[in-house]
Amino acid sequence: MAELTAAKRKRIPKGSFAIPSKAPGSGSYPINDISHAKNALARSSGKPEEATVKRAVYRKYPSLRKSGGK
Repeated sequence: MAELTAAKRKRIPKGSFAIPSKAPGSGSYPINDISHAKNALARSSGKPEEATVKRAVYRKYPSLRKSGGK
């Protein structure tokens, strides 16, 4: 996964977060690339925001739905 520093995270457009209303803060799940999208799916698993994160990730990366995120 590409390193995402605090400065880089602040420059990511809000549309590249699974939960844009929290962006770029904690719990916003960056999905700016496929590696971070897979990580967002894993980290949100079992949490209340899991469905929201899945919708955002699968909308941006439909291939992850078919491959199961692998």
